[in-house]
Amino acid sequence: MNHRGRWSGSIRFAWTCAVVSSIALLSIASSQHAISQDVPATNPAKEADKLAAVSQHDRTSIRVVRQLLERDHLVGRPIDETISERALELYLRGLDPLKVYFLKSDIEEFRAAIPGLADEFKRGDIPTALNIFRRFVQRVGEGAAIAHRWLDAQHDFTVEEFMITDRNAYDYAKDINELNERWRKRIKYSLLLEENAEGIKLPPKERLKRRYTTYHKRMEQMDSEDVVEMFTTAVTSSFDPHTSYMSKRTFENFMIQMRLALEGIGATLSSNDDGYTEIRRIVPNGAAFKQGELAVGDRIVAVGQAPGTEMVDVVGMKLDDVVAKIRGKAGTIVRLAVLKEGADEIKTIEIVREKITLEDEAAVGKIFEEGTKADGSPFRVGVIRLPSFYADMESRNANRRSTTTDVKRLLDDFNNQNVDALVLDLSQNGGGSLKEAIDCTGLFIESGPVVQVKDPSGRIEKLNDYSGKMVWSKPLVVLTSKFSASASEILAGAVQDYQRGLVVGDTTTHGKGTVQSLIDLNEIIYRSQNPPKYHGALKITMQQFYRPDGDSTQKRGVLSDIVLPSLTDHLDNIMESDLDYAVEFDRIPSASHTTMGLVTPQMIQTLTEKSRERINASEFFQKEIRRIQKYVELKNEKSEPLNREQFQARRKELNKEKEDEKVIEDRISGASKEIERQPYLDEVIKITADYAQALGAG
Repeated sequence: MNHRGRWSGSIRFAWTCAVVSSIALLSIASSQHAISQDVPATNPAKEADKLAAVSQHDRTSIRVVRQLLERDHLVGRPIDETISERALELYLRGLDPLKVYFLKSDIEEFRAAIPGLADEFKRGDIPTALNIFRRFVQRVGEGAAIAHRWLDAQHDFTVEEFMITDRNAYDYAKDINELNERWRKRIKYSLLLEENAEGIKLPPKERLKRRYTTYHKRMEQMDSEDVVEMFTTAVTSSFDPHTSYMSKRTFENFMIQMRLALEGIGATLSSNDDGYTEIRRIVPNGAAFKQGELAVGDRIVAVGQAPGTEMVDVVGMKLDDVVAKIRGKAGTIVRLAVLKEGADEIKTIEIVREKITLEDEAAVGKIFEEGTKADGSPFRVGVIRLPSFYADMESRNANRRSTTTDVKRLLDDFNNQNVDALVLDLSQNGGGSLKEAIDCTGLFIESGPVVQVKDPSGRIEKLNDYSGKMVWSKPLVVLTSKFSASASEILAGAVQDYQRGLVVGDTTTHGKGTVQSLIDLNEIIYRSQNPPKYHGALKITMQQFYRPDGDSTQKRGVLSDIVLPSLTDHLDNIMESDLDYAVEFDRIPSASHTTMGLVTPQMIQTLTEKSRERINASEFFQKEIRRIQKYVELKNEKSEPLNREQFQARRKELNKEKEDEKVIEDRISGASKEIERQPYLDEVIKITADYAQALGAG
């Protein structure tokens, strides 16, 4: 039986895009922050009240999650000792990512419980996870005293010493003396960072004390439902990083957010291992995109509302709480204090909130001229920027707004204006509607399979374009990056497999080739379309995508035919392959389809050599290459200087490297909805013209 039939309509949504959800279920710890000594000690009776036992409803949820994981997850494996070991490590990393709370003896004690974790979970009980969290709260309190003492101490910032920043380079502290030294350096580093904060009036020491106080109180307020959510998601994430559990509270908040009009800054957020809320994607043409200062990789330190109001520290705050502070009514101002990617400075950015509309994600096009044809007329290259694969789901009009209708309209216009070749820009396209990806691909091929889908039983379904007509039959170049994900990878992969056109950009795309379905546990448990709402939901990976030739896009992505120098090609923690326990790349048999022969290895080699000659002679690209080399050099450093002079010198050097950062951010799309001929896009247009001429066009 088809797996969808089991749920009686309970699968509400499917995720084909790779953007990070605004609901974070496994991130509660601050990166470098403890709690001030003047916070009242934890009340054992109060804590026991909240963490004494798992509720009956949560026990049922855990048991159902376990059954769904073992029966219906794509990888098809049991919850065993391997999953238990993974889950424990993810749980501990989520609590104490930088190893400043737990001692090594704690970890050894916790790991001894691994053999029994699977049985506990199968029973719907998690006593070990509850005990670990109790110990965590205890250790946070103990760490608070250490942190507070170092905040009140005098520090010598002339001493040449360093703090290790790579958490994998050190183990948990073996005793209190080692932990004390670790906190000393972390407080020095935090003070240096806070010295450079812009737009925040509270003195650095007071800001840090308040941060630790807030974090401590938040940990004391956690209850068994919170712990169930964290540990259950640690278990689900041990199957793959996109499978997660939502508690009843989180699921209710999620559904509210899904129903509300999205009003905010137009950015996708996630929580990183350091406890920061991090910018993972800027929505093209959204408020943050138009303002121009916020960038992917920036970490949010504090959030404020209208100018003059107090900034609220959000380091260590739950992601959905941070999102709630950033969202607001369109037309109002939100202020973000951010730690810029790769720089030791905190900058305050003001953004006017906007309502995100379909228009903001819509395809746009522009025509550029490049050289001349044999008859002396200009060679014309059309560029279509496509930020996502969208459709107006609320409209019942047969001609409703969608990616395919918008792109077709632009292509018809290009044909009418005698455009010779096309660049389809998917470089910032995080995915979207699978149907639109298939239909849009159909604008460039006659007909045939666009993508194949495999479910947990191994059944393979071929999803075809049946249009039978190409709207655009002229030369095609697809522009991609590491941010091109899922649905955009489906189109790019099909173009490549059909030998329909060139793929140009970063070395490869994002590499998310799996599909997630959201299951309302209430409907499963009560077998009803309108059940009581006592339980949460499970987002579970149930299918995998494959290209027409049979290669999965998972982890590998779509490899570019021609690679251009780009900083995004070297960013960490962007690719699917950077995530723990990502589903592996594999292959299935090729689906029968006719190749068009418009790309050959020799043609790619010739076009690559021409492009390389231009890049070697380009001041822009040579500067870009030097910037990339410097970024890689700094990225490979595993420590931070705690000498003020060295710290500030390093910041100055980083700031100098970042003077032209906006060129990187806008290298393809420009800083507005208007497509601008930036140097990077200029090279893509030249490659397109060379390609068209190689095919005999013009």
